[in-house]
Amino acid sequence: MAHVLVTGGAGFIGSHLCERLLELQHQVTCLDAFDPYYPADAKLANTATARRHRGYRLVRGDILDVDLVDRVLAGEGPLEPDGAKSEAEWPDPTSPERPVDTIVHLAALAGVRASAEQPDAYMRVNVEGTAGLLDRARQAGVSHFVFASSSSVYGDNEDAPFTEDAELRPASVYGASKQAGEIVCRAFYDLYGLPVTALRFFTVYGPRQRPDMAIHKFGRLMLEGKPIPVYGDGSSARDYTYVGDIVEGIARSIARPGPYQVYNLGSTRPVRLANLIQTLGVALGTTPRLEHLPDQPGDVPVTWADISRAERDLDYRPTVDIEEGIGRFVRWLRETPHASQGGGGL
Repeated sequence: MAHVLVTGGAGFIGSHLCERLLELQHQVTCLDAFDPYYPADAKLANTATARRHRGYRLVRGDILDVDLVDRVLAGEGPLEPDGAKSEAEWPDPTSPERPVDTIVHLAALAGVRASAEQPDAYMRVNVEGTAGLLDRARQAGVSHFVFASSSSVYGDNEDAPFTEDAELRPASVYGASKQAGEIVCRAFYDLYGLPVTALRFFTVYGPRQRPDMAIHKFGRLMLEGKPIPVYGDGSSARDYTYVGDIVEGIARSIARPGPYQVYNLGSTRPVRLANLIQTLGVALGTTPRLEHLPDQPGDVPVTWADISRAERDLDYRPTVDIEEGIGRFVRWLRETPHASQGGGGL
């Protein structure tokens, strides 16, 4: 059993990961900034199951707050960091304090299009924040650092499916920030021997998905009877990967720390945008109305993961196909009041 710090752990992927790690008997600390872009009640809803667990702690705070990060890594609890937004929960106050063994760094500003409007913020949080967290991890003696990267680092690469050794050509500030994060991770391994695993996620979807992402946005619009904005002719394709498969890949990487390694985590089954919309419409029992718009800067024609390395080293095997995954997402969308109103988490 390890003590795992999950940054961004109240968000979409992070909240699912925390629950899985608790099932595996790990002690889990979630550090999340509760960025006001997403309703706080939605993120708290994401953590409801985990907060009932004796091995879980929720700390509200920013990865750029060095003093707070130091205290979190030392296993101090309950924490009361400075600031009106600070919040900490420690369901079992009698638990012994234990330093963090492993960090899974999911916290980031996400979104390709938004990154073009706020490049300084994306670089500060995604690059400076990652470098600072790596440095605190090194000083605290953390044994393994897992970094959430993205398929966006491949950009407009025509050599699909993408292997981890393919040329990186990010077409967005977001993708560039993730590539920079990987470079900093590699530097900390080379300089200090900090074991790092970088995981390149391919278009994650499922319950609790961020409201700005295509499947969630399209689903809400269909329920409201509104047209769906389609950028381009619908021929672009994405390697949509169900959140449970991504979480299992992360959990397997935690159990197999290496010196420094990069893995693709995807489904290996790209789906055209037009087919995705049709699948979502069938699951919702509605006929989508489309509004065709010009291609957007930063968008790429295809993402497609070669997962051979993850299959070999992590025994990673995605199991949820797009029809089943969309069905699970639609059930959540219908059953969750804040979801249909635009709530969600990173």
